Amino acid sequence: MSQYVLKIVSRCDLSCDHCYVYEHADQSWRRQPHTMSPRTVAAAGRRIAEHATAHRLDVVRVVLHGGEPLLAGAAGLAAVANELRRRLDPVTRLDLRMQSNGVLLTEEIAEVLVTHSVAVGISLDGDRAANDRHRRYANGASSHERVLRALALLRRPEYRPSFAGLLCTVDLANEPVSVYRALLAEDPPQIDFLLPHANWDRPPPRPSGAATPYADWLLAVHRAWTADGRPVPIRLLDSLLATAAGGTTRTEAVGLAAADLAVIETDGSYEQVDSLKSAYDGAPATGLDVFRHPVDAVAAHPMIAVRQSGLDGLCATCRACPVVRRCGGGLFAHRFRAGSGFDNPSVYCPDLLYLVHGVSGGPDAPADTGAEPDVLDPAVLDDLGTGYGTETSVRQLTEVHLAKTRALLVALSPATAGHPFAGPAWDRMVELDVTAPAAVADVLGHPFVRRWAHRCVRTPALADLGRLAAVAAAAAIRAGVPGDLDVPLRDGVLSLPTLGALHWPDATGPVTVTAVAGGFRARAGGRTVTVPVGGVPLPPEPLGVDAPSGGPVRLRPEPAGSGEPPRGAAPPPGWRPARRTEDPAVLIEDLDPYRDSYQDLPVAPRLSPVAAVRWAAQLTAAVRRIDTTAGGYAPGVRGLLRAVVPLRPDRRGRHRSATAASAFGAVAITPVPDDAALAELLVHEVQHLKLAGLLDVCELVDRDDTRLLTVPWRADPRPVEGVLHGTYAHLAVADVWRRRPGPEAAARHRRYRDWTLDALDALHGLGVLTAAGRRFTAGMRATLHGWS
Repeated sequence: MSQYVLKIVSRCDLSCDHCYVYEHADQSWRRQPHTMSPRTVAAAGRRIAEHATAHRLDVVRVVLHGGEPLLAGAAGLAAVANELRRRLDPVTRLDLRMQSNGVLLTEEIAEVLVTHSVAVGISLDGDRAANDRHRRYANGASSHERVLRALALLRRPEYRPSFAGLLCTVDLANEPVSVYRALLAEDPPQIDFLLPHANWDRPPPRPSGAATPYADWLLAVHRAWTADGRPVPIRLLDSLLATAAGGTTRTEAVGLAAADLAVIETDGSYEQVDSLKSAYDGAPATGLDVFRHPVDAVAAHPMIAVRQSGLDGLCATCRACPVVRRCGGGLFAHRFRAGSGFDNPSVYCPDLLYLVHGVSGGPDAPADTGAEPDVLDPAVLDDLGTGYGTETSVRQLTEVHLAKTRALLVALSPATAGHPFAGPAWDRMVELDVTAPAAVADVLGHPFVRRWAHRCVRTPALADLGRLAAVAAAAAIRAGVPGDLDVPLRDGVLSLPTLGALHWPDATGPVTVTAVAGGFRARAGGRTVTVPVGGVPLPPEPLGVDAPSGGPVRLRPEPAGSGEPPRGAAPPPGWRPARRTEDPAVLIEDLDPYRDSYQDLPVAPRLSPVAAVRWAAQLTAAVRRIDTTAGGYAPGVRGLLRAVVPLRPDRRGRHRSATAASAFGAVAITPVPDDAALAELLVHEVQHLKLAGLLDVCELVDRDDTRLLTVPWRADPRPVEGVLHGTYAHLAVADVWRRRPGPEAAARHRRYRDWTLDALDALHGLGVLTAAGRRFTAGMRATLHGWS
């Protein structure tokens, strides 16, 4: 271990209401001596020195901390610094620092700091109004004037070497750019912004309807800082830029660098990082001390070992996230939740995800791609830019979709606390994500789970939080993990995503659901039914339909995750199983309550068995046709298409289809006459899915540009992102018709090809494409020219 925090004083002269030492869960400060004794300082110095010697450490950082370390006075500080230098200077380079509120800084103390090469960071939250929200004396008096006086002292040439920088805690009530300007006015060598300490049991305040307010706040600072030419290092933002370029982080708040810090309290006890005091009483304790235990014993402590294990120390949700190497799961303390401990994403997960994306969109994003290295491989941008897309590229888009859905659930999770259905459901999801991650991923990959979560985050006042219980129950059933969950009915229906729906109109109150072998058991109002999810009787074999391209097509219900139900078990009369084709494995989604996502296109009701088999036959034949006649689009269709939503027939007889960005993986389609027409629509709509997945992580157009373009395929002018969507889809449709025989196919090919070329010219002429967008559309143009 190479970093230590030495708590030389355990009391403070201010009474900041956001202080994790005095105002949060851990209250061990009450049991500590007011100051660290010379004997304890000597023992701490000896332990640090022996560890540096044994491990041949080139540099050791020690931060004098509190409480407020300036309460030790000039003489006390000099004695501590002298003892540490006496012990450590002969064996390593000592980087000696101090963190202070600054109000007691005097010239005498400044002389001590310079003499002993102590660099001091000062806590300041902005101008007087911003700083006084929290950093006040116990009697309510302002500390701002005294802090500014301390900063003026540190700016003097003789004391400037001891000025390390400013530390600011984010408060959404403070205007971010004004805070940044106030800090910048103090001419600091460095600025650091901290998210207020919070966790799942004590979540940070969030304005209603704001999904990522802390990211929004920090990105406002980032924009102003970038516009100013980055006149001063900002540790958090610099660390995100560094990890984007493959470098290392300078803060434990982001990135995967091993945390090698120990705290030594005023009584000589070793503790873990002291931000853990915000989790629960006793959270940082190790049971070790400098008098009896070497530093190696601290490094071996299980909780510290977890913080040194990088990716392996994160929860399954974080490990699966495409930005994990940049975010790093956030600050360890911010992951805490009673029951699951620290094996969770950060309570700031949505903010961190958005912040990573926002920072990488600045000048430090790679200029040749405009893409984020940890989110989108540049080769994927080039591959999809051709209009086609390999299995590898498609897989990355599905991983991004899953990460987006997880982030939405994390954003919802604070609202689940105390909710009668969502609270236990969230706990179950957290548990299953560790014990049965594949089952969780299967359910979260369902397009309309994301659609539901998206609606809840966008409109909190109308959030259907009870739906989380259905999501958790579906994951538990797929995993075969028993345990009761209360799931509310919606209009007398128990709807379980990916599995089916149980109509129970006479039930009152919620249904208690638990997984059993091959299915689940549901109880309500004194009645119990068992639903054999994996073995619902299907229509007799003669009902099967041969696909036009050959071979029988079978329609099967979605299997559960553990075995089959007992032989002869029949589902209750109200059970409607989800139907899925064998090849490709696609849901024919006519049950999910959130499938009505396509504006003026009404979804069809539950299909009859005969109609369902016909849909399955046509779908299977269409995908086989794509495999054989438009193979470049097959990986996208097979890899991204999770569900087909039957629409009601168009009243004017048109063939209609649609996708929704928030229902990634689903395509809605009206009935069509044959598999050839369906193949064209599938290729068309999967292009929209591919582009929506790209736009989730990569800026291709300037979204602030509100100009409209007139395109040949629409009467109304379109926004530039909509034009790019249509252009990408028509590129593929032109290719489909290029491969079909006959003069009508040739005419259609020319029409779609010309539309695509004209739209590409218009997009380039308008100047709305980003560097990534220009690279992407260059690939599309190369494909068009290749046909010639």
